[in-house]
Amino acid sequence: MTTHPGESEAGPPGAPSAEPPPRVTLKVEEALMAAAMAALCLITFGNVVVRYLTNISFAFTEEYSIALMVIVTLLGASAAFAVDRHIRVTFLIDRLPPPARRWAELLVIGLCILMFVLLVRLGGRLAWDEYRFEETSPGLGIPSFLYTMWLPILSLAVVLRLVGRAVRVWRAR
Repeated sequence: MTTHPGESEAGPPGAPSAEPPPRVTLKVEEALMAAAMAALCLITFGNVVVRYLTNISFAFTEEYSIALMVIVTLLGASAAFAVDRHIRVTFLIDRLPPPARRWAELLVIGLCILMFVLLVRLGGRLAWDEYRFEETSPGLGIPSFLYTMWLPILSLAVVLRLVGRAVRVWRAR
């Protein structure tokens, strides 16, 4: 049986890993994800109830829902990368010897860092442009940067989690 870089010989997800856990707790991401999911559920439930009772839709809530889904996605990515549970195809990697697997894992982490650094940069430029040009959202007229500023902020959190993961993979024997 082959093991993935975050699994023990037992293999199932959630099993104890030979690798040390992240130094910074995941409680922040978990709490923020729970709050965002709760808000998303309340908005959606309220919209369904109002639509059922009055045949009127709260279409403006779509702006909040989209922003909350982006927040939940990035927080989930941060938590998944921190504990080595991100999505990947390991058909070829599983057939490599352990040292090559480690280098492949470091390569993947490096590419992920590059992608999220680009999201920090480009998302930051987008949020800055929306702020500078006083762009407002179409439904509510709220400044658009209040929605888009979370993309670079949370992408930076993902980068920090990836750097921590790279350090743990590098130190692992």
